Amino acid sequence: MTAPRIAVTGASGFCGSAVALAAAAAGADVICLGRRPGPVGEHRFWDATQGAPDLTGADVVVHLAAAVGDPPPGRDGTFHAVNVDGTARLLTAVGDRPLVWVSSASVYTHSPAPIREDQPLGGLTAYGKTKAAGEALALAAGAVVLRPRAVYGDGDPHLLPRLRRAVRGGRVLLPGPDIALSLTAVENLADACLSAAGRPSAAGRLTGGWPPGAYNIADAVPYSRDAVVAAACGVPVRHVALLLARAVAAVGTTVSRLTRRSPALSRYALEQLTAPVVLDITRALAQDWVPRRTFADYLADRSLAG
Repeated sequence: MTAPRIAVTGASGFCGSAVALAAAAAGADVICLGRRPGPVGEHRFWDATQGAPDLTGADVVVHLAAAVGDPPPGRDGTFHAVNVDGTARLLTAVGDRPLVWVSSASVYTHSPAPIREDQPLGGLTAYGKTKAAGEALALAAGAVVLRPRAVYGDGDPHLLPRLRRAVRGGRVLLPGPDIALSLTAVENLADACLSAAGRPSAAGRLTGGWPPGAYNIADAVPYSRDAVVAAACGVPVRHVALLLARAVAAVGTTVSRLTRRSPALSRYALEQLTAPVVLDITRALAQDWVPRRTFADYLADRSLAG
């Protein structure tokens, strides 16, 4: 009996490695595609900015390769090359295989109500705009598109490390006021990816799988931003004026383009910290996916690890 083969792009990254490990644990053979080897399985080199990936033998594809965050100074085109053009190259190789394309809640415009999948798209940053354009191609090709919000967990290179670097004088300064927001544990995202792709069965086949379309992915309930940041950093939160933070981010972006250094506060980081994005995950829950992991679980594991 041959195990099903799941191809994971971006498998050396934070989210991609979690998906690859979860797929292997579920009994699948894993093909890791990217510039660097993934944590398990077979490695096949693929640079998303050029050429199509080798998907020979793959039964299903989970696409997580992406340019994330803010474009490095002078390299705005990289985001389009990876998130849009890379998607087009991927779709050429996928053919009629099932595809799970991992997007982001950064594709949404802001809304005061819980955001459903039919909320207008657009994005506020280069990342959000190029992810919206890339997922449009994937949806047109019949893919399942997952939209997580602010993924966290062990190995997170973006959200929590950035917050911890913001600790100054025994406190964290955040653009006020406090907001409710959705977060996504990387384990919940990995579980959604496998559920959407179809889980390996005892007969060596993939069973289940979600109908094509877009699905929000997040932890079961939203969080207080200030409570999460205070718990993660171990210090109290103090607020600064939002207009001041926006000015700092704008100046930092301009300076970074001149110096080619990353700004201390970027527009992407500001959006993550100030946009009250709460996702309605009803559509994903209807597929029998359950987000079991919470931010409290993550903190408890960190405490046990010392």
